[in-house]
Amino acid sequence: MFIDAIHVARLVTIATTAFVVAFLAMPLWIALLKKWHVGKSIRDESSAPIMAKLHAGKAGTPTMGGLVIWGTVVFLIFAYRAACYFQFEPLCNLSFFSRAQTRLPLGILVGAGLLGLMDDYLNVRKIGPRGGGLRMRVRLLSYTTIALAGAYWFFSRLQWDFVHIPFVGTYHIGWWYVPFFVFVVVSTSFSVNETDGLDGLAGGTLMTSFGAMALISFAQGRLDLAAFCLTILGALLAFLWFNVPPASVFMGDTGAMSLGTVLAVVAMITNTTLLLPIIGLPFVIESASVLLQIASKKIRKKKLFRSSPLHHHLEAVGWPEQQIVLRNWIISLMSAAIGVVLALVDRTLFL
Repeated sequence: MFIDAIHVARLVTIATTAFVVAFLAMPLWIALLKKWHVGKSIRDESSAPIMAKLHAGKAGTPTMGGLVIWGTVVFLIFAYRAACYFQFEPLCNLSFFSRAQTRLPLGILVGAGLLGLMDDYLNVRKIGPRGGGLRMRVRLLSYTTIALAGAYWFFSRLQWDFVHIPFVGTYHIGWWYVPFFVFVVVSTSFSVNETDGLDGLAGGTLMTSFGAMALISFAQGRLDLAAFCLTILGALLAFLWFNVPPASVFMGDTGAMSLGTVLAVVAMITNTTLLLPIIGLPFVIESASVLLQIASKKIRKKKLFRSSPLHHHLEAVGWPEQQIVLRNWIISLMSAAIGVVLALVDRTLFL
């Protein structure tokens, strides 16, 4: 019990430190973004009439705020490692960098974050097709490449080729693990990106998802991975301070895509992949609404929703932005709690 209390205190300290670092860094980053004129571009009425009308007032709001989130994680990991190098024990005890638990998530986080940063920059400067940014097929290929790198690490380096079915058991699937890994990572990253459309929406729902993963990681004895998740949670909480309506800064692809990607990787490490759709239920709903909209337009030749993803449809029918965001937070909190409970009572997960 005493040892658990020490671990909990360590994790709370790590999360709190991440919040403080991100909270102090965010105003400086926002000021730089304004100085460099790095503001969000809103799609014109010809391509997205409903969104253009509803979000016209948000044009020019600084974006790329997600850099501070994953930048905080990188900064603290290297700061704690430096403390160990210089034998400063109080900070060294907070280090959570380990080959088995956090090296791959860190690499994935940085890789996806830098790719998203480039996409955000091209979008802001209106470089590229359809008003700026990478083409969809280029984005899909890029994130698939990142996912393949992660799949290679799991399958070849860690000899990891199994999938857990809740309350049934864990099964080896051989080389099929590689496409399965890629599908989970890519679909999660794009689903989170679809959710990032209203002030505070993606930040709040991601916070509960990483909180759930931190609890599951802690229960499995993966303390470094739990610390990694809580560092992201602390940075997200600081980001939300500046992102709640009316937002002073947007997350951008550098935040949404990187955090969605690493959320999927954490689910793979904890072997809770099939619980991820429950833990991240709002992401599933938002992504499903986009797919249904596309299918309806191709098959029925008309829209199913007034606009997609779903949060834009709810805006179009008259729901206030704050109401949509807060109700998604409630759904996210409840679904994440259910996911954690299912993981904890699933005895086969700990065999």
